[in-house]
This record gives sequence, structure tokens and C-alpha cells, in this order.
Amino acid sequence: MTDFDGQVVLITGAGRGLGLAYARCIAEQGAKVLIQDSGADTGGHGRDLKVGEQVAAKLRSQGLDVHALPGTIDTRQACIELLHRALAVGGGRLDALIHNAGWVAYEKIEVLEEESFDRMMAVTAKASLWLAQAVWPAMKAAGYGRIVLTTSCRALYPQYVQEGLASYAAAKMAVVGIMNVLASEGRRHGIVVNAVSPVAKTRMWGIEDEPDELLPAEVAPGVAFLASRNCTEGGWVLRAANGQFHATRAMEAAGVDYPRDLRAVRAATTDEVAARWSRIAVGNEEPRS
Repeated sequence: MTDFDGQVVLITGAGRGLGLAYARCIAEQGAKVLIQDSGADTGGHGRDLKVGEQVAAKLRSQGLDVHALPGTIDTRQACIELLHRALAVGGGRLDALIHNAGWVAYEKIEVLEEESFDRMMAVTAKASLWLAQAVWPAMKAAGYGRIVLTTSCRALYPQYVQEGLASYAAAKMAVVGIMNVLASEGRRHGIVVNAVSPVAKTRMWGIEDEPDELLPAEVAPGVAFLASRNCTEGGWVLRAANGQFHATRAMEAAGVDYPRDLRAVRAATTDEVAARWSRIAVGNEEPRS
């Protein structure tokens, strides 16, 4: 049985949508859940700190142990302050961190501005790093911790990209790199770091004519697992949609001695690369049982 009895879990962006579904699912399994939500609009603008407070009050009225931690996470200092408050509310412990906050911003390459790119990177990628850095000492001292970051198949798989999502995809791919390194750094300290690539129809949905049955609640069990004691291996991206789950990560071919011997196609000239390209560029389709 997966349970969170006695555990404290912080979830960013948990006032609505996927984050709220995660909060409810994990609180129902016994955790003290701390909700951060800036109350921003679908473009990441504005502030309404009552959003988190109102949903925390609603969940408490249903008998769940949920507390709001209003504030932002768009700077390193804001992330540090949030974790200090989370540890204070949690009595010095924080067993799991789920960084869910973010938004989808469509800007085609001709009009993409540096300011909007930096805003996307700040909350999606930088906050992943700064939140982990801030909670790391407490988890390291406890010899235990679970960190769940958020990426997207819109970045991971070329067939799912959408025009105008260059900054979004850049930030979501950065999360995968951060996850890979933190999973390695955390292993010896009992800190397990993974990522989720969720799909659900929320207010962030930017596509028309898609199924309405893609519910946040059907993603939540997978995220709850990643944040639980039962999850003991890091470095995975959990794809979650419509009540289905598939974990993936890039795996090197057997027998490779990186970087001296890639066990790959040899070519000494540009013409040889061109002539052998059909053997060099081979897509790897994931198997399904």
C-alpha cells in the first residue's frame, strides 16, 4: 500500500488543474500537503494569492491536511523563501517536492521576445533547480527525499511539437537535463529525482478539438507514486495521460565506450557522412508490451 502517513509534501502551482489533482490525491493518502500558487493567469502574468488559500480551505473542509503557502517562485530568492516557510510549517521536514507550476506560451520564432523566453525559463527550468537546491540540505540530512519535476512530450518527441512553443520546449528539455544530474547526485543520499510529462485538459489547454476525457485526476496516481516511498529509482520521465502511464529515459547502446568508441558508423569525410546517413540516422521506436 502506498501511503504518505506522517509525510510532508510541497506542490507548486497546486491551486488549480493538475497541481490541485496531485494535492488532493496525495492528501487523501495521508500527507500534510503544502500548496504554492501565485494565482497567475494562463500566460503566467498577474498575481492572485487567494487562489491557493481558497483551495487549501476547501480541501481542509473535506478533512484533508492541506495548507497554503502563497508566493512566487520566479527568482532564486523566492524559491529559497518558499522552502524555508515549507520547512517551518512541516516541522523541519519536507519529504517530497513536486514542481508543477508553469504555463504554455505560444510565440512563433519571428516574434519571440527575450523577456518572455526568460520568464518561461525562470519558472519552468530555473525554479526546478533553485527549489531542489533549497530543499537539498534537509533531504540530505534526513537521508530521504523525493523530487518530481515537470517536462512535456511537446519537447521530448518531434511528432508532438507545436509551432510557437520554442521557449516552452527549451525549458521543458532543460528540466530533463536537470533531472538526470540531480538523480545522480541524490542517489547516495536517498534522494530520488524523477520527472512527469502529463497530459490533461486544464485551463492551459491550447488545442481545439481534443478529447474532453483527459482528466487531471487520471494523471495524479502516477505523480503520487513518484513522490512516495515506493519509488526507489530516479532518472525516469513518467508519461501520464488518460489513466495510462509509461516511463522512459534515454539509454546508451550496450558495449559503447563513450566517447572513444560509439560502436557506430565510421566516416572520415563529409561525403562519407552524407553517403552513410541512412545508416547513421536511425530512429529508435520504443517497444510496447
